[in-house]
Amino acid sequence: MQNELITKRDIKAIGEEIGFELGATMVNDYQTANPQDAYCYVIGRNIIENILAQPGCVGMQFYNAYNEMGEKTLVYVGLDADGKAILEYSTVNKEGQLNTKQGIVADRIVRRPSTQPPPAPTTPDPDTFTWIID
Repeated sequence: MQNELITKRDIKAIGEEIGFELGATMVNDYQTANPQDAYCYVIGRNIIENILAQPGCVGMQFYNAYNEMGEKTLVYVGLDADGKAILEYSTVNKEGQLNTKQGIVADRIVRRPSTQPPPAPTTPDPDTFTWIID
């Protein structure tokens, strides 16, 4: 059912700006209910741009996962307009030959523990709402 809902929508249009107040409320509600879970995950721009630059990529999908050390992480892939993960795609080389390349399946995020940074405030305050980057 969930997959049907995704494929009937324009994938590139999924997502919207929700504003600081609602975002902070959502984060605080989750952290209150799950104090031992990660506070957040950091993903760099380069890998996101590489995924989105794949031919036919219109969005990304994130999977909850465990890495090799048993730590919670995210695995993420590009999605085509039909909602299918881009696991391979075709390219044409300089000689005009068709080649198949593997799609990007990514991980290696930075997982922020629940103890860092402190919970987000409920109102925007540039003096207290900071991102801690090690």
